Amino acid sequence: MLFKRKNPYYNPAKAHHTPYGFRNLEPTVIKQLEVWRWSWERHRQHLPKPPQHGYELFARNWYQTPDFTLSGNRLWWISHATLLLRLQNCMIITDPVFSQRVSPVTFAGPKRRTQPAASIAQLPPIDVIVLSHNHYDHLDKTSIRQLAARFPAITAVVPLGLKNILQKLGINNIVELDWWEQVSIKNIQFHAVPAHHWSQRGIIDRNHSLWCGWIMQTTQGSSTYFSGDTGFSEIMFQQIAEHFAPIDMAAIQIGAYAPRWFMHNQHIDPQQAVTIFKMLQCRQAIGIHWGAFELTDEPLDEPPQLLAAACVQQQLAACRFESIKMGASRLIPA
Repeated sequence: MLFKRKNPYYNPAKAHHTPYGFRNLEPTVIKQLEVWRWSWERHRQHLPKPPQHGYELFARNWYQTPDFTLSGNRLWWISHATLLLRLQNCMIITDPVFSQRVSPVTFAGPKRRTQPAASIAQLPPIDVIVLSHNHYDHLDKTSIRQLAARFPAITAVVPLGLKNILQKLGINNIVELDWWEQVSIKNIQFHAVPAHHWSQRGIIDRNHSLWCGWIMQTTQGSSTYFSGDTGFSEIMFQQIAEHFAPIDMAAIQIGAYAPRWFMHNQHIDPQQAVTIFKMLQCRQAIGIHWGAFELTDEPLDEPPQLLAAACVQQQLAACRFESIKMGASRLIPA
């Protein structure tokens, strides 16, 4: 029991709660030997490989200057899992990461290969920060501090266990939610939904805080799904579909999936992303969580290629589940 901290949110009636933290609906075990094996194979095979035509051309081809004056309920992809959403009169940013590295230190760890489509200084006024979990490529302290300084009235909507860290970063308005809980902010309903993942920022805090995806609903009935990080769980996505399908717009992870023998418990691949699209009866979706950081073994330009192939294989029109440029936007169907 050494170093185990009791879960202050523990509810024995909830299957994803444990006395010392949280767990997935379906068991997940990541063994240290598997971590070492992945690291060794990655080093031995010199992975990941660069994009086919090099990093510079890749960054140019997948970037455009965002136009924040565009009207309507809208989604802009900024970079990685960072989205800007306008839903009615509410401006929302998801998992804001603008730093050059996603790591506990600034001199090591995964380095940014492509720049965000906009800086924090260039963003329009933001009302709400939505966070999916506490990993460094999703919760970036520097970015949160800058957002808190620029937008003092901003509200953060987060899974259980993240309130303290955000308070220390200057956020005054914080709402913590468990799976299946919701809150209304500026007439938008924010629903925390299950994800198949894990949490950790230090050596002894594994799964102390919760992880989740988000459904955001307008008063007109439009629904937007943000997957955050998740592995595939048929039971879990069936439950989400029962509560919320059909989904009008989805931002679904398509990167950080290789090698599958190791990553399948943590991250979906493009084939599974299309399956989720169909399970949730999505009208439209974009792929996220690719193109910025080399977190796993696939080259940066592979996820959109595999997504296009998966759409063909599963007989889904490519225009319905797209890989868009960083800075590009899409209307959210009403």
